[in-house]
Amino acid sequence: MANNRGFTLVELLVAVGIIGVLASISIVSVGSIRSKARDARRLADVKQVQNALELVFNDYEKYPVQATEGTYKLICNGEVADACTTDPDKTYMAMPVNPMPNGTAYKYKSADGLTYSFVFTLENTTNGLAAGAHTASPTGVQ
Repeated sequence: MANNRGFTLVELLVAVGIIGVLASISIVSVGSIRSKARDARRLADVKQVQNALELVFNDYEKYPVQATEGTYKLICNGEVADACTTDPDKTYMAMPVNPMPNGTAYKYKSADGLTYSFVFTLENTTNGLAAGAHTASPTGVQ
């Protein structure tokens, strides 16, 4: 009597099927983890920008004035701009870039220098903020 120590075709198919289901589940969960990580980065970016704007306010007694909402590269010399022309050493921070794929660019606006709005978009509900567009201002994030 021969002693065969192997797997049958049915056992192999069942094992491959189980591995396939587990791999599918892990791929789906990794996708949601990535979008949550992008949202966490967006919130960290907003906090950094708010801190830099408060430093500008402490030095110049006003926020950088930009009457029209737009995207900028730097916060420097009491302004938001694409380049620091008057004093490159007075750069408060490089404006962060919104992590992709589903985000719109960060947008800054301050008509009077007494307040500002910094617009950003979240992909998921994060820290009590629903998915969608939000605005950071001196009073907080809404």
